[in-house]
Amino acid sequence: MPATPTTTPERASRVPDGGAASRQHTLRERNLRLVAGAVFGADGPPSRADVAAATGLTRATVSTLVDRLVAGGLVAELPPVVAQRAGRPAVPLVPARRTVVGLGLEVNVDYLGARVLDLVGDVVAERVVTGSLHDSDPREVLARLRGLAVDVVAEVEAGGMRVAGARLALPGLVDVRGARLEVAPNLGWSSVEPVPELDLRTGAGEAVDVEVANEAKLAALAELAGEVPPSFLYVSGDVGVGAGIVVDRQLFLGERGWNGEIGHVVVDPAGPRCSCGATGCLEQYAGKEVLLRGAGLPSSAPVHAVVDLLRQGDDAALATVRRAGRALGAALATFVNLVDVSTIVLGGAYAELFGWVGPVVAGVVEERALAAPFAPVDVRPAAAGPHAALTGGAREVLRSVVADPAGWV
Repeated sequence: MPATPTTTPERASRVPDGGAASRQHTLRERNLRLVAGAVFGADGPPSRADVAAATGLTRATVSTLVDRLVAGGLVAELPPVVAQRAGRPAVPLVPARRTVVGLGLEVNVDYLGARVLDLVGDVVAERVVTGSLHDSDPREVLARLRGLAVDVVAEVEAGGMRVAGARLALPGLVDVRGARLEVAPNLGWSSVEPVPELDLRTGAGEAVDVEVANEAKLAALAELAGEVPPSFLYVSGDVGVGAGIVVDRQLFLGERGWNGEIGHVVVDPAGPRCSCGATGCLEQYAGKEVLLRGAGLPSSAPVHAVVDLLRQGDDAALATVRRAGRALGAALATFVNLVDVSTIVLGGAYAELFGWVGPVVAGVVEERALAAPFAPVDVRPAAAGPHAALTGGAREVLRSVVADPAGWV
């Protein structure tokens, strides 16, 4: 299984609602959220006294709520730590392992995937199947994905874990509110409602809540498990090229949630025709299949085959990657000029190729971004690992659990 950051899925969620205990009708539920947020958002395992100090709640109230979270399998207690002075030993609190889990699903152009994470952030089950899905039948593909999902759900339930929900990552324009894929040019899909086709259920026959999202946006959220600034642009390099904009550790979605389609920014109006119908799109210069073909490899080859050629100093591979880096850098410099972002994270194929494509992108951005002499742009590789949208999707499920734990305790 690929390495996955073990940071808890709710590091971004410090004590919500200003940290003050509510005095409204929903007192108990809101205070439960406060306590869960304090445990999951802490830099280190806090004690009950630490949680009380962070939330403003009394120690007796915190103790009662922590007991509920422990009994519900959301929080675990570590062995007591002997106090430096007289008094009862402090009991450190941590997210519970292998209890409540989130399911990330993905349909991409060349693979299907399912990944389950627990509250600690560990991968507890995974299935990834490769294969070309260009111009595929949505019902057939979603049926195959359902099979992967059923397998991992059965595996984790056999281990005593509860599936809190699922997020499905798709490469294209996704209507999040309507759970609908409007168009995915590289798949050849349009007007697809995937949730009814999946019809995911637990072993007890209960429906698993499934939400849909753009794959680049979920991959961007996976980066929040690592050391990134609160605001950044994530660029997902695959067959398509997508992006996620993170502002203060939250996704910026725009008016309809359709932003981030940087792969269809035109870098040369006279360039080759794209699958979207336009000409000269960034994907036709920096998409993964373009890189493979330029390096003399079949489109089904893995990215590390390009890396092997680059290490050997292959002229065709080097020229193709430099060309892609210049096109990508030009598009990203335009983005920097428009929105004033200071950190760009390159993920997907670009993370594997970063040693070659990263410096080219950074050089073009430095040359073209107007503010670069005064505020240099940090171009860095993604840290979330392969198939980051699966991780981001599972983390989003668990974030919702921590944000509203009452239903799980």
